[in-house]
Amino acid sequence: MVSITAENLGLAYRLREKITLARSSKTNVTGGRLESVGNRRQVTALDGVNFALTSGDRLGLVGSNGAGKTTLLKVLYGIYAPTSGSVKIDGRVDALFNINLGFRREATGRRNIELRGLINGWDASVIESRMEEIIEFSELGDFIDLPFKSYSQGMAARLAFSAATCLEPEILLMDEWIGAGDPGFQEKARKRMDALAKRAGIIVLASHNHSLLKKTCNKILELERGHVKGLYEVDAWKA
Repeated sequence: MVSITAENLGLAYRLREKITLARSSKTNVTGGRLESVGNRRQVTALDGVNFALTSGDRLGLVGSNGAGKTTLLKVLYGIYAPTSGSVKIDGRVDALFNINLGFRREATGRRNIELRGLINGWDASVIESRMEEIIEFSELGDFIDLPFKSYSQGMAARLAFSAATCLEPEILLMDEWIGAGDPGFQEKARKRMDALAKRAGIIVLASHNHSLLKKTCNKILELERGHVKGLYEVDAWKA
């Protein structure tokens, strides 16, 4: 059974010093509290975060910009290693942070699907089995064999979304709800995200859209400057 357990989870880093990374990343931690420790200054991005999720849970992360929502998602995904406490995860974790991740401008749409599949950890047989489904969903037709750099913004968004969401998640992490392309495709994308949410064993979704969170989640974790301000059942949460 899938589960996530965070116990007294913390993440702090000194200024002018690279943070310890569990995976390579160019993304910086933002927000948190600036503190002095001896002669050094450090940012505490997360401090004493506790929660437990099991199969069927949908956790919404709320808080102002800099509260620690995205940082927590990246700790759960393994981009950042916690500097205190622990997080235990049972189940395969997939994340939708940047749907354009891994795409190359000079490569064709088809080749970029392959690259995205490799980033997702798919082997060649899995990529081949999902290729036509991704192309069909993207509605790109013959454009799939043209260079990505020739695509309009809407075409690029459709391909990126189609490739990024063709997965079977056990645990799904999302930073805001994703929409892409023209209004017709956005509705299609919304339905796919709804179906994706229903298939995932656990979802953790950071969003400023409170009505979306009330519709999607059963639990709400409110963060404030890296601390847990409250953990609520969604029916008891006052947005």
